[in-house]
Amino acid sequence: MTNMQISQDELQRLETLRALKILDSAPEERFDRLTRMARRMFSVPISLVSLVDKDRLWCKSVQGIDITELPRQGSLCGEAILGDELFLVPDAHVDERFKNSPLVTNDPHIRFYAACPLKVANGYNMGTLCLIDSKPRDLNPEDRELLIDLASMAEQEIAAVQLSTLDELTMISNRRGFVLLALHSLNLCKRNAQSATLILFDLDDFKPINDQFGHTEGDRALIAFSNILKQEFRDSDIFARIGGDEFVALLNGTGEDEILEVLMRFSKAVDSYNTKAARGYDIRYSAGYTIKQADDLSSLEEMMDRADNQMYKQKTNRRNNRMIL
Repeated sequence: MTNMQISQDELQRLETLRALKILDSAPEERFDRLTRMARRMFSVPISLVSLVDKDRLWCKSVQGIDITELPRQGSLCGEAILGDELFLVPDAHVDERFKNSPLVTNDPHIRFYAACPLKVANGYNMGTLCLIDSKPRDLNPEDRELLIDLASMAEQEIAAVQLSTLDELTMISNRRGFVLLALHSLNLCKRNAQSATLILFDLDDFKPINDQFGHTEGDRALIAFSNILKQEFRDSDIFARIGGDEFVALLNGTGEDEILEVLMRFSKAVDSYNTKAARGYDIRYSAGYTIKQADDLSSLEEMMDRADNQMYKQKTNRRNNRMIL
């Protein structure tokens, strides 16, 4: 196997993939249905919808093999996303690019591989819909068109997930998207014995911005706040706009000291934004948080209620000119 190839716009492609918030998400019937159809229509033992991350191949849906991810190095999907056409390997044993790949010489002993890259709206390939067989074979022109059609359906499902779980204005998760991701993240925290922290943000005096400067300027403030969330939180953190001027973040593996540092760093980032240009107003906010250990993880709703109560205490103290963190 040759060295792992990447596209010239790999950084932008990975940014788009992370923004989808689909990596490590729970199984979904909409994708499982497609891989079942592909496996049955083409009579192959394995079919999957893959997403190609920086160093791994993660399976959003897989039929015929009990895996969730593989190393990107040596993966045929990693090669398939470099182009825009159907990627076909009739016999990997005689293909110089792949004959020494661990996926060919060991389980699942790939001989035949066919994949269509899955593209999102901005043109980047996120992964593939692929077929795998342990015997060499080929696809006739009709079958190739059928695989392309199934891949188009998978692209539509990815777009549907994105549209239904993203806030159209800020392009971060909406409430529905946050709940789906947060429930999965909390389950991972329990399984990995990690703590979880939920932070609620509420913009202070947001209505006067709309009233005095117009709703367009209010939208700019919301977008700016969401951009600071993107900038200051980790890729593994989940953050969302859950209401008009309400935002939330869920972090794993963080203690009290780390959360205070996160909040301080975030506050400085907001202050920096406020000082960059004279807009006639500053973005101000109140925040509340709750930390739960793995053996005491409560429901997502309870965590949000606890953080909400703390946030409103801070908001009240701000109004009374008594600043607390």
